[in-house]
Amino acid sequence: MFLVIAVAIVWRPASAHMRAASLLARFVDPAGHALLTDLSRHPVDVHDFAAAGTRARLYLPSDIDHPPGLVLVHGVHYRGIDEPRLERFASAIAASGVAVLTPEIRELCDYRIDPASIETIGVSTRVLSERLGGPREPREPRVGVMGFSFAGGLALVTATDPRYQSDIAFVVAVGSHHDLGRVLRFFASNEAPRPDGTTAHLAAHPYGPGVLVYSHVEDFFPSTDVEAARDALRLWLHEDFDAARERAKELSSDGAAEMKHIFDRDTAALAGQLNAEIARLAPGFSAVSPSAHLADIRVPVFLLHGAGDTVIPPTETEWLARDTPRPLLREVLVSRAIEHVELQSGTSIGDEIALVHFMGDVLQAAEDLR
Repeated sequence: MFLVIAVAIVWRPASAHMRAASLLARFVDPAGHALLTDLSRHPVDVHDFAAAGTRARLYLPSDIDHPPGLVLVHGVHYRGIDEPRLERFASAIAASGVAVLTPEIRELCDYRIDPASIETIGVSTRVLSERLGGPREPREPRVGVMGFSFAGGLALVTATDPRYQSDIAFVVAVGSHHDLGRVLRFFASNEAPRPDGTTAHLAAHPYGPGVLVYSHVEDFFPSTDVEAARDALRLWLHEDFDAARERAKELSSDGAAEMKHIFDRDTAALAGQLNAEIARLAPGFSAVSPSAHLADIRVPVFLLHGAGDTVIPPTETEWLARDTPRPLLREVLVSRAIEHVELQSGTSIGDEIALVHFMGDVLQAAEDLR
């Protein structure tokens, strides 16, 4: 990948794209000190503090006065801001000269897509803007937001919220949803509708149904099994599979049968219950789905999705691109170089150059805030 990125530098020699190439090289090899990884590399100070009523971590390039800012929002993962890939990426961006704030989104740490997360994201942009200070006008946006997975969709919704519209300068949504209900139905059906009326057929990652059941465990298990089922599912989602099976031994026979479908990744056996639960939850989907809000967005939007994503299918970015007002849609990339939110190896030169180009444009949008 390093050779490919070096080619990208020659192909597109603008400063932001050189920084993007270096950023991706540092993400792949954080401890590396080759020419490419050290290109435009700034020293980074890392500070933990409380922001917006939650834990937060600031990655600050220490040799730049008033750097541009980016709020980087983790996806659905129990480790939140301590997730190693997020830490590596935040450090890599900060070393490129951008101050990065990673707020912990409690709901996403507990596998819930909840409107409460919107306030945390929004207030975090204000907190970062105030910490950075600088010569810009007090209400002039100076902070972008990048969200991974479901956090990308929530970031887009946040940018349309009147409380935070004046704080957000741009949004980058990576592997994100357009309509929560459609993604949940994909988990049950392995079918992902496109805006043009066709349907992509993908084998949904079994992680998705597990998250849905865990977040509403009381609707899937007898009341006497709820506590043990929730514990077993939490352990399963944390990939502590032996402990999950041990806790599941305390379930009733009916609860154990239900849990076996989840442990065996037998989504077909759960499809009827999943679809019934999705229908029950449907009234709340608009609050956390960009599909209901994109007409009100007023900032540039960058969309990135893995071509083989089976957690949130790439068709969701097709819907996002369709509904984002055309003058605000800066970049759309569906790439084989990433898988959900992880870089892939062994992809083509063209795919890797396109990813460098995308990240270069994001870095330029950040730099324009200075």
